[in-house]
Amino acid sequence: MWGIFFKLLTFAYLSLVLLMAMDWKGRSDIGGGGKHPAMVDLNGVIAPGSDASAEKITTALQAAFKDKNTQGVVFAHQLPRRQPGAVARPSTDEMRRLRKKYPDIPLYVVVEDVCASGGYFVASAADRIYVSKSSIVGSIGVLMNGFGFHRPEWTSSASSGG
Repeated sequence: MWGIFFKLLTFAYLSLVLLMAMDWKGRSDIGGGGKHPAMVDLNGVIAPGSDASAEKITTALQAAFKDKNTQGVVFAHQLPRRQPGAVARPSTDEMRRLRKKYPDIPLYVVVEDVCASGGYFVASAADRIYVSKSSIVGSIGVLMNGFGFHRPEWTSSASSGG
């Protein structure tokens, strides 16, 4: 029984020494506090009061760019539906402002699903946009009611035999 007690005591002592040594070197995180990419995740509808509101997006972007160890900012973009461009304008303006203020920090947008209308408007402020093969991208203020196919007049009269 004393053997188990001394083994546990030794384990606790070594764990404490290891934790103190890591703290003593000033390591505050697993990565060692070095350069890193900052991640800003946008999920949901861009709307006031939502998780993806312009205020929350701009606050997250400002924090990402202000961090002295940020090598680049990755803006993960996943919107459930198309967003109007006017709602996304404050986020886009802030992205452009931060890019001018911090020219050495690149900004990348990663699209997982849909990036249309306001979502594409936001993504257009980035240095590069990365999408998957199945992503839907584009359509800023464009209305598409069909593919533009129509039946010409002359085919209907030609088919009647005359």
